Amino acid sequence: MFLGLDLGTSSVKAALIDANGDVAAVTHHHYAVERSHAGWAETDPEQWWRATVRAVQQLDEAQRHRVRAVGFSGQMHGAVLSDARARALRPAILWLDLRASSELARFPPETSTVCGNRPSAGMAAASLLWLQRHEPDVYRDARWALQPKDWLRFRMGGNVATDPSDASATLLADIDGAWSKQHIEALGLRADWLPQVKPAHARAGELDKAAAQALGLRDGIALAVGAGDTPAAALGSGLLHDGEAQLTTGTGGQIVVMRARRPAYEASLNTFRSAAPQPFAPWYVMAAMLNVGSALEWARAMLGLDWDAAYAAAAQEQSGSIVFLPYLAGERTPLMDAQARGTWLGLTGATTKAMMMRAAFEGVAFTLRAGFAALQGAGHRPSTLGLAGGGSLHPWWRQLLADALGTALSFAPASAAAHASARGAALLAGLASDHWRPADLPQLSLPPSSTIEPRSDTALEQRYALHVRASSLMQELNKNLSTINE
Repeated sequence: MFLGLDLGTSSVKAALIDANGDVAAVTHHHYAVERSHAGWAETDPEQWWRATVRAVQQLDEAQRHRVRAVGFSGQMHGAVLSDARARALRPAILWLDLRASSELARFPPETSTVCGNRPSAGMAAASLLWLQRHEPDVYRDARWALQPKDWLRFRMGGNVATDPSDASATLLADIDGAWSKQHIEALGLRADWLPQVKPAHARAGELDKAAAQALGLRDGIALAVGAGDTPAAALGSGLLHDGEAQLTTGTGGQIVVMRARRPAYEASLNTFRSAAPQPFAPWYVMAAMLNVGSALEWARAMLGLDWDAAYAAAAQEQSGSIVFLPYLAGERTPLMDAQARGTWLGLTGATTKAMMMRAAFEGVAFTLRAGFAALQGAGHRPSTLGLAGGGSLHPWWRQLLADALGTALSFAPASAAAHASARGAALLAGLASDHWRPADLPQLSLPPSSTIEPRSDTALEQRYALHVRASSLMQELNKNLSTINE
């Protein structure tokens, strides 16, 4: 057995895969995202550790004792400041945190050329600049600046390290995932607290006795370096070759296209290293949308509906002329606007909760479509998207996504589609322990069990056009509001 730990924004998953790569068991445990100030998003890393212990302990004891190695995937872009013993010095700043928007002006013009990505609040370099300015004592005392999954591995006794997929998403490394000392110096940040970059499937130490006892695993088993959650999901879904593409829906949403050659820079897109070992595609281009599952969860809770009721109401009702803009945490692709804000537009006295919930689902689907359009406009035009992530299971929602994107969606069995990142992490564990070789990965890919074809819907197209217009108007309104507040 191989254990994959997927450290998400609001929960950790523990997935066991067997020697054939099949998912044998999955558990999870939730934790809170703290929002003590407007635009902030933090979590105490010890909450991640406690949740990991609980998730792993839910697995069958006999299966746990058969685990040969552990792999990791995790939410990307964050910043965990740690001492030399894996003690976090403050809560982790997460990818959806906006506080560092004020620091973006400190990035030199060549950042996009060096890193292949446009500076955004929530990326590690921006968060570290904020800490340098506002929490200088913590900044000075930290021994390591880590990504979330790298801290978790360190907490379990593993080596201090990261992989190219996470490094390339920090705005501190070049497009190949190697730290850029010249760029780090230009930012005025430290280079001594950045971990060594190793391949995602490399071995990075062993599980120590204390962590093994807490988890109910054997001590001394191999720990893989691991990868960011999006590239891990691509690996877990079998995306290995140039042009293969996937839509992942979770707290946020990502559409990735694998690339064998280094992609050209595009301001509204991201280019990062993949988790795939050589000789497979080493990069992927991504449209990243911040407000997917998080926006639907907010709308559902605001309307007082459980998830079953939310899906049922939305499936049976039409939104009419109601528009939902889901920008509760700013937006990346295609707006690249940390100040974007969300709203329902077009409400009347006759508006029902069902109509508002339907508009929320459509608004999120339209946001994903806008991201997909940015990819297509940059020349990345996959004919089919694989579907992955825990927010992709409901049949009605899958069909709406296909209709809104105008693209066929294929998906593997539910156990693999919903837990692709954790499966990818477990595959990396198998590689790190030499159970598999990179050449074995194509045989471990999961063929799609079904494909959903898009349906033509003139009314849906009209509502998408309205959504695009409303997004543009909301950005202009936010600029005016910002001027007034200043």
